[in-house]
Amino acid sequence: MSNRVLIIRHGDDPPDDRVNTYLLLRGFEPVTIRPCAGDPVPMLDETWAGSVVHGGPFNVFAEEEHPFLREEHRWISQCIEQEVPLLGICQGAQSIAYVLGAEVGPPASGLHEFGYYELTPTAAGADFMPAPIHAAQAHFHTFELPDGATLLASSELFPNQAYRYGTTTYGVQFHPEVTIECFRRWQAADWAAYGKPGAQTRAEQDALMLEHDETQAAWFYGFLEQLFGSVEAKPEPFALS
Repeated sequence: MSNRVLIIRHGDDPPDDRVNTYLLLRGFEPVTIRPCAGDPVPMLDETWAGSVVHGGPFNVFAEEEHPFLREEHRWISQCIEQEVPLLGICQGAQSIAYVLGAEVGPPASGLHEFGYYELTPTAAGADFMPAPIHAAQAHFHTFELPDGATLLASSELFPNQAYRYGTTTYGVQFHPEVTIECFRRWQAADWAAYGKPGAQTRAEQDALMLEHDETQAAWFYGFLEQLFGSVEAKPEPFALS
């Protein structure tokens, strides 16, 4: 069994998120690339066990402006077609939806989600998210549900929060990979959406993250276990003395 998982990132955040932590603990080899910085996107073959496409600041439909997106979308198409486990987070979920022919962009409402928002599973999403949770959010774009996809979870402001396509492709608009330390960096970023319609205040975020981060983490690690499983560890050789 291959243990390599391709991680596509769109910024310079350190690899201290829950995706990286889970993969390392379960025996996988996360291979991180940043196509936006010039890293080539490989061709999919049997050496890859899965992929995660992270969030970022790019409009997924702006392929002329950002040609690297074409290569990311080619990779996504290959993962879908070859049924390789694939998770898209925020921009990654929007890219998967775009590849599947759905509309992506800012809603007419002009709303943002920046903070920790309650997610409610749909009837079809009970196996994905057995009960409502609060999860980290940082976005103002959304996606239409692709044809053939199953809606799994919604929030009050953005109904399309999670979907499944086939049995191995998932997109989530929220950020369950984000730890408290990760979100603290976002709070201090120059793009932090304080004052935008729908965004929470710093005080609201601080209270909600402390209350809900543990539940968010437990749910996400369980989901990753279902999607990727684990790599069997090989026993270390030893010598008789």
